[in-house]
Amino acid sequence: MIVDLRSDTVTQPTAEMKEAMMAAKVGDDVLGDDPTVLELESILAQRFGHETALFCPSGTMTNQIAIKVHTNSPGEVICDELAHIYRYEGGGMAFNSGVSNRLIKGDRGRFTLEQMIPEINPDDIHFPPTQLVSLENTCNKGGGCYWEMTELERISTYCRKNQLPIHLDGARLYNALVAQSTSELEMGKHFDSISICLSKGLGAPVGSVLTGSASFIKKAKRIRKILGGGMRQAGYLAAAGIYALNHHVDRLKIDHENAKKIEAVLSNNEAIDFIKPVDTNIVIFKLKDSIDSENYLQALAEKGIKAVGMGPQTIRFVTHLGIGEKELWNNQEAVKIGNVDLFTVKPELHAVYVSLHGAQHQWDSLIWIMDMFQLHKKLSKEQLSKAIELAVRFNVVEPFLLGFQMAHLVLNLELDLIIQNRISP
Repeated sequence: MIVDLRSDTVTQPTAEMKEAMMAAKVGDDVLGDDPTVLELESILAQRFGHETALFCPSGTMTNQIAIKVHTNSPGEVICDELAHIYRYEGGGMAFNSGVSNRLIKGDRGRFTLEQMIPEINPDDIHFPPTQLVSLENTCNKGGGCYWEMTELERISTYCRKNQLPIHLDGARLYNALVAQSTSELEMGKHFDSISICLSKGLGAPVGSVLTGSASFIKKAKRIRKILGGGMRQAGYLAAAGIYALNHHVDRLKIDHENAKKIEAVLSNNEAIDFIKPVDTNIVIFKLKDSIDSENYLQALAEKGIKAVGMGPQTIRFVTHLGIGEKELWNNQEAVKIGNVDLFTVKPELHAVYVSLHGAQHQWDSLIWIMDMFQLHKKLSKEQLSKAIELAVRFNVVEPFLLGFQMAHLVLNLELDLIIQNRISP
């Protein structure tokens, strides 16, 4: 069994969703007469209290369209330093809209009004005019954290008073709404435009919807055309989005519960340095320096677990509708490490664990001897020295040395003086 925790974008349409797609009435969306697309756009515009909406192929496109419509080069967009529009959209703000970024170092992707106000540029020719504030909810790189509604209201109120447009990147917006028990209308009233992704936790195969005023969406439709985002019989995809909105929203709490279960398992994992707080369906954790992250990912892959790195020593798991009890159980077995799961660690620490394993089994395991033989081929002189230090620390020096002796390797090793200094004859 493959358990794919790389992202919630890997979800497959359910049988019921496929039926809804095949039954969809379609037209030509570029010509504006696809009835299912129009229905989807109307549903989300009404739910979020906006005048109208626009169906697009991706969340990156809806974000980039919004930035293009809201700004006019030269200009500047305020966002958090972890924001998707800054880190993961290919420099699209500069390429598409000719605007720069003003980054705020917030709390896992969220900042306060007090942090934002000083970053608004004065009316001075030395600075690009601040033209847009963009928030991300939930924040991917922040570990799926969501914005508190009180802070959203404060920021929104300030922006409205100062004629500063505010956009919401809602890639996982419904995760935030479910986690907070907040309505779409309550969220929508704080933003001039919202990008709503349908192909992550909601489980549709393709698509995001951009909501806003009628004049805003009219301009957005032109930009979508320029970017090549117009689709013809898009109603088949829109039908998947409608089905997801009607059937897959409430179940997001299951994904959140599963993420918490994974967090609980990882919290007992000796290989992990820390785990970011788990608020929704994303689990981000940092491995200890002794762990080789590439080996860790490879070891998970060998056990059927797919995951991705999120920077140095950092791994991300994302739960979704493709992860049920059976898949979660398999994942827990793969990542649970009462003792360190040794094929994921660096060779010197591996040697210590193998020594400990030998001691626990009275040093008579042929597998153990072969493990020590394989380790000898991996350990450099420097790594051997570190391994001896670790063996001393964990009080497994005797099985450590015996393992090498039994594998007929010790005569070929230049053991560091640390042995003579710390081990009694």
